[in-house]
Amino acid sequence: MMYEINSYLELGKINCLKIERIIEHGAVLASSEGKEVLLPNRYVETSMQVGDVIEVFVYTDSKDRLVATTERPKAMLGEMAWMEVVDTTSFGAFVDWGLAKDLFVPKMFQRKPMKRGESHLIYVNYDEKTHRLVGTQKFEKYLDRNTKKLKRNQEVDILIFAKTELGYKVVVNNRYEGLIFHSEVFEPLELGTTKKGYVKIVRDDGKVDILLRPIGKKSDTLAADKILDYLNDHKGMMPLNYKSDPERIKELLGLSRKNFKRGLTKLIDSEKIEVKENGTFLKGRK
Repeated sequence: MMYEINSYLELGKINCLKIERIIEHGAVLASSEGKEVLLPNRYVETSMQVGDVIEVFVYTDSKDRLVATTERPKAMLGEMAWMEVVDTTSFGAFVDWGLAKDLFVPKMFQRKPMKRGESHLIYVNYDEKTHRLVGTQKFEKYLDRNTKKLKRNQEVDILIFAKTELGYKVVVNNRYEGLIFHSEVFEPLELGTTKKGYVKIVRDDGKVDILLRPIGKKSDTLAADKILDYLNDHKGMMPLNYKSDPERIKELLGLSRKNFKRGLTKLIDSEKIEVKENGTFLKGRK
């Protein structure tokens, strides 16, 4: 694979650099403009040779010097990820972002004092005062409010980061802020989880309402598939029908009553199931 060598070193990002020379402490990498950075010995593989072009992540070491690593952080500059707090001090906290040197979250960038063992959604930012990469919990201002590219029922990637009175706050496509209302949650959700979601409403304030199931025919198909999976796993019988309690449907299938009934109808129309007073059965089963 051919790589285009970086002209300059880009802090907090993946850089394509050339191995210029091997020294006692590691491999010296260079950009096309001659900017150099050290790849410490711990990351130098025996197969690496002078002249090779490799991809590395560039950040700063404990002495604030630029350094390269072949490891990948959980999030790079301008991205966010769920990270665990591994240490705290009077001036901030350190979180595990997947590299040897932990990411520092200054106290002023925390919503409330962090505690060791907690996990939070952290945005990786550049601090112009210290010229370092830092983490922040106060990431809303970095999210994109221009949601015109999003369309109703579009499949998106979501990261669940907070539970509120209205529902679960999520980051959509690592770029927008969204919300899943409690009334539209039919399965257990955990903070820090990444899932697929579907756009319900794109709001004028730049936020997005999200569903965990697609709208319309796609949703009918997913509901039907869940019903069939249950039937196949339980000897062709399910103790639910059109009259079943919504909470019982949610407990067994993680579906709303509306989607469940539409899934039943779809399967009846395709002659795959029979719905009786005592439950639902695969066709041909008693």
